[in-house]
Amino acid sequence: MKTQTQIPTANRATGDTDARSALAGTAILARTANALPPHVWFCVSAVFHYLGPAFAVLLFAQVGVLGMAWLRIATAAVIFAPLTRPWRVFARADRAQRLLLLAFGACLAVMNCSFYLALDRLPISLVGAIEFVGTIAVALVGLRSRRNLAALAVAVVGTLLLIDVKWSSDAIGLFWAFLNGALFVGYIVIGHRVARAGFGIAGLGAAMAVAFLVVLPIGFREALPAFSSPQLLAAAIGVGVCSSVIPYICDQLAMARLPRASFALMLSLLPLTATLIGVIVLRQIPSVTDCIGVALVIAGVAFHKPAQE
Repeated sequence: MKTQTQIPTANRATGDTDARSALAGTAILARTANALPPHVWFCVSAVFHYLGPAFAVLLFAQVGVLGMAWLRIATAAVIFAPLTRPWRVFARADRAQRLLLLAFGACLAVMNCSFYLALDRLPISLVGAIEFVGTIAVALVGLRSRRNLAALAVAVVGTLLLIDVKWSSDAIGLFWAFLNGALFVGYIVIGHRVARAGFGIAGLGAAMAVAFLVVLPIGFREALPAFSSPQLLAAAIGVGVCSSVIPYICDQLAMARLPRASFALMLSLLPLTATLIGVIVLRQIPSVTDCIGVALVIAGVAFHKPAQE
């Protein structure tokens, strides 16, 4: 980290002000993060992880799926930029750290787009369940055991119950859901490395800037209607804050203090969160079979044993 003595004389006043502001903001965030247990941050993330996307589904007809994904990422990038100064993060990072941030940003961009494309065609409970089968599969590869094999089998059975005849015919929707699930595994693995690399929230801001550059040519055209409607733009910004600012910050605060094994275990709460938010926001009422499927996915995620760090 650069000190004030490294700031050129001509820019010393501006540099000192920026440095003091950044340090003050970091200190406040650090005190707040340490004052609460990491499990609290995870629970906040668990609520907003699907709350924002559920509201996004309601805007698909007016903005478009990829347009909504663009607005979500753009909102987060604009909010993070003045707070984390991603250009400085990249300037100070070494080559390996830059590659890590680039990978994290690309993962966020494609994951968000595939997530919304899946939500456009499938119920949120199904998409949420598929997201977490991959975490067990990775655990099975990294730590082969009968326990993990049983956990994967239980979660797969639960997912198959959710993929009933109606939804199994939507191959495109399932493709996007499984791609999102695979990228969610990447988000956990790479996100943990970013959190433990000492970047703090600045690493998330840098990755979000990369994500914005990746998605910029993809959804901008579909997002244009939002800029002619203040109410629609405000709603889209709200979705971005709920989807990519609050949960990602909370994830980083939790990941920095929780072992990956503990974090992976707590993921068992998220399929239930997805189902409840689907009921409350989208009026997607699950059947008895759906409830059994979600319960089996939760049991599989909770029962599997991830590799210790």
